[in-house]
Amino acid sequence: MTPITEVDGRRVALSNLEKVLYPATGFTKGELLHYYASTAGVLLPHLRDRPVSFLRYPDGPDGQVFFTKNVPPGTPEWVTTAEVRRSEGAARMVLVQDLASLMWAANLVTEFHTHQWLVGAPDEADRIVLDLDPGAPATVVQCCEVALWLRERLAADGIEAYAKTAGSKGLHLLAAVRGASGEQVSAYAKGLAVRAEQAMPRLVVHRMTRSLRPGKVFVDWSQNSMRKTTATPYTVRARREPTVSTPVTWEEVAECRTAGQLAFRVGDIAPRVQDHGDLLAPLLDAARAAALPP
Repeated sequence: MTPITEVDGRRVALSNLEKVLYPATGFTKGELLHYYASTAGVLLPHLRDRPVSFLRYPDGPDGQVFFTKNVPPGTPEWVTTAEVRRSEGAARMVLVQDLASLMWAANLVTEFHTHQWLVGAPDEADRIVLDLDPGAPATVVQCCEVALWLRERLAADGIEAYAKTAGSKGLHLLAAVRGASGEQVSAYAKGLAVRAEQAMPRLVVHRMTRSLRPGKVFVDWSQNSMRKTTATPYTVRARREPTVSTPVTWEEVAECRTAGQLAFRVGDIAPRVQDHGDLLAPLLDAARAAALPP
């Protein structure tokens, strides 16, 4: 029988705890669930009130990997859901609002991906995201160089940026914004990407065309579309090892000289949170959200 665990008064089925999800390290599903339970204090605020897309990998990253956007079959009735507009019609998606919901979702074995808007205001973006994706032989080292340039440009517009690793090979820049639609934020983000390419043509590309990207950093501004989602801070990624999308300090970005310096795994997160707290906590403070420049 599947063991039933009580989490904050909710009965949650947690299955196959000994199953090895990451053969390269022997990391098990039980260890994955323990990570999410122990990281809930910093993860949940970034999930709360945001419709979640699940990138599931129930047999590990070497098995089938697939997106689940609609409420999965068998979802407990106590899990919060919300109707979300899509181009193809309304859909119902999960909101991970509490520890019990987080543990239920984690048992599905998933990456967490969230929109740049809250369910209560689906027409207003509250975050801007720039996904810096290096094309080999470029690495996160070159992403850091681009991130520092973008940080200064954002600051000149009164917008404070924060950084996290993608948990794969790149870097994400995030900032809290207010009073703008997804289209306006996307247009602003595209303008930043274009200017970055003009300033650093040998290093940056703003177009997705694959043939343009080797050796350069693609500044993906399109993640700001209201229909798109981005890996949530602190989510474990479906990679060869259990790497985590990890908030980093600007000092770490400035001092990055090798890709390994900004590669963080599950075991690295608790000490970092103890030392730094949640480096992305300012994103959750509405009073710090900035208006886009006219």
